[in-house]
Amino acid sequence: MALYDIVIHSGRVIDGTGNPWFSADVAVKNGKIAAVGKIDPTSGQRAISAKGLVVAPGFIDLHTHSDQPLIADGNAESKVRQGVTLDVIGESQTVAPLEGAVLEEYRAEHRRRNAIETDWTSFAGYFERLTKDGVSINVASGVSPQQIKTIVVGFDERPATPKEQERMNRMVARAMEEGALGLTAAWHAKGPENPGEIVEMAKVAGRYGGYYGVHLGSEGFDIMEELEKAIRVAREAAIPVHVYHLKMRAKSNWGRVRQVVEQIEEARREGLGITANQYPYTAMQHPWRRLFPRWVQNAPLSETIPRFKNPNFRARVIGDPEFDQYVNEHGGWEGVVAARFDTPALKRFEGKSIAEIAKIRGEDPASACFNLIYEEGNFIYGVHHTMSEEDVKTVMRVPWVSIGSDGSALNLDYPGKPHPRSFGTNPRVLGKYTREEQVLTLEDAVRKMTTLPAQVLGLKDRGMIREGCWADVVLFDPDAVADTATYDSPKQYPKGIDTVLVNGKVVIDQGHHTGARPGKVIFGPGKKPSRA
Repeated sequence: MALYDIVIHSGRVIDGTGNPWFSADVAVKNGKIAAVGKIDPTSGQRAISAKGLVVAPGFIDLHTHSDQPLIADGNAESKVRQGVTLDVIGESQTVAPLEGAVLEEYRAEHRRRNAIETDWTSFAGYFERLTKDGVSINVASGVSPQQIKTIVVGFDERPATPKEQERMNRMVARAMEEGALGLTAAWHAKGPENPGEIVEMAKVAGRYGGYYGVHLGSEGFDIMEELEKAIRVAREAAIPVHVYHLKMRAKSNWGRVRQVVEQIEEARREGLGITANQYPYTAMQHPWRRLFPRWVQNAPLSETIPRFKNPNFRARVIGDPEFDQYVNEHGGWEGVVAARFDTPALKRFEGKSIAEIAKIRGEDPASACFNLIYEEGNFIYGVHHTMSEEDVKTVMRVPWVSIGSDGSALNLDYPGKPHPRSFGTNPRVLGKYTREEQVLTLEDAVRKMTTLPAQVLGLKDRGMIREGCWADVVLFDPDAVADTATYDSPKQYPKGIDTVLVNGKVVIDQGHHTGARPGKVIFGPGKKPSRA
């Protein structure tokens, strides 16, 4: 009878700590790493040769939007093929809580975009739906404070009353008890208009051992004000803060990211636990909703989209200085690219900028933008070219910055031209920025994908090649690993990643997906046992 389920032998182990690689074998049994050292390959039911390969912990992606794609396809192809074994979902919109108008808008949006019927309203319901058919990677989630506020206060941006604040706090507590990891927020320009409310909700999350993950806001001209509000949460709520996709938008701001890094360094010297992540690209992706003034962004979709036909509405948008600022921060009309259309007559414009589409249609760019949204019946997903390569490298060298895709677990049938980060983030760091450009050492690149994010999440049994840890393991060729996804052809899986184990089961075997779905829900520390 075999001593182990699997023995991975003859490889170079990079254990995730940042320490130099070492030669060792890794034994797996009952889903966990049973031994690291000199191990007889014949002592396992299966032996996997890692000769010429690196054996590393599975990569942890701290910032994803895989919530709906994983319901549609639990194989998580574009993620697990990168070596990702844990996706953290949730940001501006989370899978729960869902009530009232927020529930109806969520249902309508995902019925149309993803052909998914939302039959849950809580985290418990979502996790049950997710695991019903199995999933190939592990999944964890945060809870959106602005979604909670919309449920309690409504779509109008006004301060919550003391009674409303109490209800918001109770909803945070319930989410944490259902397994949320913490608050995960995405703000508009200048950050939250009522930051004191976030401090109070963060205090609740902190009592459950959670953290505050935050997309600061415009990440451009107002970034220092946005950052100060995040630091305030860390200081007043005494909670760790994790900044999503640290960057600087708009060409006229390039280079200012150093000021942002220094401001965070100063806060860290004060003793505040602030970290960040980044994706290794100079373009971002989100709906065109973010191009518009906050009074447009905050309104319900059902009310907003029909108004794009109204000349008075258009004139008000164009006359609002926020519109010009946000378009500029997104790269201008030349930088804003349409990634996906669901309307057949518009699909020919996928992959083209608003400037290009406007020229084809004989319209000015603003009118083209308004018309496309009205004709699509929704805000269009866009890829926005607005950052500098040098800024990307500056952020990547910072030791407390991890790697996070801000992408999704997709397959090759996903419609449109999504951002290549969903297919190439981790191998791009290992190939382009580590092997080719030597921005990072290989050991530090792996650390930024494993123990650093595990530390942010408070996970003690994942992110390392160490006895007793769950056997989330990736084998890759350091001389060949690379992303192949591009902006023009984004739906391409990477190369050089040979084998991936999730909870001790082989999901990627010599480059092929086995169909295995051994992923688990990773609950936050405040999770309470389910009631019968």
